[in-house]
This record gives sequence, C-alpha cells and structure tokens, in this order.
Amino acid sequence: MAESETLFTASSEALDIAFLVLPQASILEVASTLDPLRSANRHLGRAAFRWRVVSPDGRPVALTCGLELPATGGLSAAEGADVLIVIAGFRQSEVVTRALLRELGRIGPRFRALGGIDAGAWVLARAGLLDGHRATVHWEDLEDFSAAYPGVEVLPDRYVISKGRWTAGGAAPALDMMLQLIRARHGAALAIQVAGSFITSPRAGAEPQTTQPVSGRDPRVAAAIARMEARIEAPEPTEATARAVGLTARRLEGLFRAELGMGPGAYGRDLRLQAARRLVTDTRHPLQVVALRTGFSSQAAFSRAFRQRFGVSASALRRGA
Repeated sequence: MAESETLFTASSEALDIAFLVLPQASILEVASTLDPLRSANRHLGRAAFRWRVVSPDGRPVALTCGLELPATGGLSAAEGADVLIVIAGFRQSEVVTRALLRELGRIGPRFRALGGIDAGAWVLARAGLLDGHRATVHWEDLEDFSAAYPGVEVLPDRYVISKGRWTAGGAAPALDMMLQLIRARHGAALAIQVAGSFITSPRAGAEPQTTQPVSGRDPRVAAAIARMEARIEAPEPTEATARAVGLTARRLEGLFRAELGMGPGAYGRDLRLQAARRLVTDTRHPLQVVALRTGFSSQAAFSRAFRQRFGVSASALRRGA
C-alpha cells in the first residue's frame, strides 16, 4: 500500500487538508467537503482535522450562488498540507489557466494525496495528475472525461479512492467520501455521529451516482428510472423497461402517474431533453452530436422537441450561454 493510501487507516495524528476552490464552484460542494471535518473535530473535542481554503489568485472566490468565499492565499499557500482537494464546478475549462495547471503539476506530487470534487477531476487530469489512477467525475461528464483521458480508469461510482487520488462526483458523494475518511481514521461511531449531525446516512463509494430513491413507496419506479438514465443515448420502449422491472407496461404507467404525475414515456423524454440542455450549454459538441447522444433519431426531431420543451432553440440557448 502506498503511503498516501494509509490516510484511510486508523490514526490519531491531525490531518491537514488544503482546499483549492475554483470560481463557479458550488457552495454545497464546499460545505459537503469541509463541514464534516468541522463536525468531527466538535465531536472529538480536538482538532483531528485542520484545513485551509486557497484560490487561484489568493482573492475571494465567486461561487455559483453569487457569494464569495474567502481564501487564505493562492495555490502556493497550500504547500505543507497533507492533502490538496480541488473543488470545481461550471466552466472549469475557462477559469483554469495554463499557469495554474503548470503550478498544480509542479506541486501536486508533494502532497500525500490529491482530491477532486465534481469537475475537480478534470483539473487534476489536465495537470497530468490522474494518469494511471481510477477516478470518477460528475455523471454528466463521464463519457466526455473518459474519451479525453484514456490513461485514467473512469468509474461511474459516487466516489473513488485510488493510490492517493480521491475523486467524488458531486456534493452528496463528497460528503460520503469525507464520512468514510472520518470512519477510517477515527472509527465508525464518530462517522455515525457526524452523519447524524447532518441527518443523513452515508452511501458506499461504489454505488452509482444516478440511481436515486425517487419514490419511497415502490422501488420498481426507481429501478425503471435508473434504466432510463443508463440508456439516454439509446432509449428503450416502455414495454421493455416494464418487463425489466417485473411489471406490465400498464402497471408501470400507473405507478409513474401516481408518483411522478406523468407516464414513463414522458418522463424518459424529459430526462433526455434535460441531458441535451446540459450538453448544449456546458459543451461545444455540435448539435447533431447532442441529438444522437440523447437518443433522437434526427436533428430535426431533436430541434422540435427542444424548442417545445424549453421555449427556445438549442442554437439560441448556446449563444446565450
């Protein structure tokens, strides 16, 4: 086991973590990563975890909600910490400069471990710090990330720990990952206390990101939605989905309408259009590629459905974004 992997084993030593927060990160991702450590210290009655927040230029960071997060300095202020975790969200390709990537590539190997939350994995990969490792990224980006970095073994997991590389797909998986760190270093009882403080139950890292318990009454609805999410590019007929979850099409239709207010066909179509909207605003893929990747047989059919759903054409939305 590499030295960095021992950070997930029992230890009474204080762990010093630096958080590099990039502009357009989510405040929820920052809180989900940092606040469990604060809670752990509170329950322990001592500083088992120490942290500092740094930014690319040392100035406060503008988050997606409009608030600014204070920073103690630039990336150089992270040196000396045991772990560096990059928290990034929207527009990471724009807010990350070549100078920052060079500096990250230079000092990255000095840390015992490196982490990436949401688009933070993109930043680590762009700096050449994920090659030869397993990693995850937000589920919307899994396919693009895998194509862009063939040297990284990309997994659809909530979070992945791999030879000193910690990656989480978003805010909730980041909380799960930090709870696992607390559990590994200070025991299950403390992790349960911290989870209880936030009224949550941790989920395993290997669980898929997109399988959500949307219904507390019938797990077959959740199973059907998981199949739809996994088949955005090649949607299957409602009859096939119903058969896969042990229902007739009529019964699945009734469950969806009772619990979600729409049938499975309409829900699946909306799921695909929401995925298309993200591709339109967050990537530079040609609209024809967007149409194919969201299960539309032609760009014309995609364009009609998109305008009907969002009240604007895909091309106009992209220009506005």
